[in-house]
Amino acid sequence: MSRVVVAMSGGVDSSVAALLCERAGHEVIGVTMNVWPETDAEIAAQYGGCCSLAAVDDARQACARLGIPHYVLNFRRKFEESVIADFCAAYASGRTPNPCVVCNRVVKFEHLLRKALELEADFLVTGHYARLSRDGSGRYELRKARYLPKDQSYALYPLTQYQLAHTLLPIGEYTKAEVRRLAAEAGFAASTKPESQEICFVLSGSYRDFLRARQPIGFEEGPIVDSAGNTIGRHDGIANFTIGQRRGLGLSSSEALYVVDIRPEERAVVVGPLDELAREGLQASECNWVSIEPPEAAIRAEVKIRYSADPVPCVVTPAGEGAASVMFDRPQRAVTPGQAAVFYDGDMLLGGGTITRSRAPAGT
Repeated sequence: MSRVVVAMSGGVDSSVAALLCERAGHEVIGVTMNVWPETDAEIAAQYGGCCSLAAVDDARQACARLGIPHYVLNFRRKFEESVIADFCAAYASGRTPNPCVVCNRVVKFEHLLRKALELEADFLVTGHYARLSRDGSGRYELRKARYLPKDQSYALYPLTQYQLAHTLLPIGEYTKAEVRRLAAEAGFAASTKPESQEICFVLSGSYRDFLRARQPIGFEEGPIVDSAGNTIGRHDGIANFTIGQRRGLGLSSSEALYVVDIRPEERAVVVGPLDELAREGLQASECNWVSIEPPEAAIRAEVKIRYSADPVPCVVTPAGEGAASVMFDRPQRAVTPGQAAVFYDGDMLLGGGTITRSRAPAGT
């Protein structure tokens, strides 16, 4: 029997992950991370994100139903210094970040895993929809969830072999409906809880309000230009924009215009028609190769350029110092710096990295 620490957000997925571990005979410890960024008790009590005060109650209730201990650990400073700091800095520099990837990489699978091992646990357990396997040599392979509409492997690409060796993903074989049924049968309050769709640390208002208070440089005025460099308007901060955006440009035009580029050094937002969003490839940095050794030559793969995107065939070529060059088999729209490019071979996640820039088709 193994001792496991389950990261419990108060949601249905992590609650069922704890249930499945308990049924498998493990010694289970439930842990909820305190990451909410406000000290005001009234605001924190109303905060509805994962790991909120309300979520703590749901996680505690699930642990009580299972007869397992539950602890709340203070991860506020680590969350602030990693996830929130990266989020703000990215938008101020014209990039669009994915805070869930940073949270998984730094908070969950670095700091929380370290705490789990200090508690003499063998594994950290999460409620991610993804699966683990091992190849003939014993290398861990990260794979998509059986239920593809909920697959979350994309956000786990930064994990290392050491981290995977101490990770369990018990709900990766289940559908969402099956997970809710198990939660209802166990009497968990979270069984009918709606899924959180918002950025967990933005307590009220929009993420732009959150950014404006913390990173005002991202809201300095600048020019809106077309692809030829002609100024056609003004904007009130590059943090208000992301690649592919159409609404909120404040422009009058005979054709629909989209954000096709952001130039932070000029504080400029570049707009153009839909066809100018097409890109033939991208550059990625800080690449982590999960299920395979870092390739020494070009490989065929499929790439997801955002969490909700369909994988597209591509060629991935190592570019030195953890970088990679990616060429799509067919042009893709809205390739966005700051997002993750994640590479797959079928259902196996090969690796991924952060998109640093896109490559326009030749002749444009």
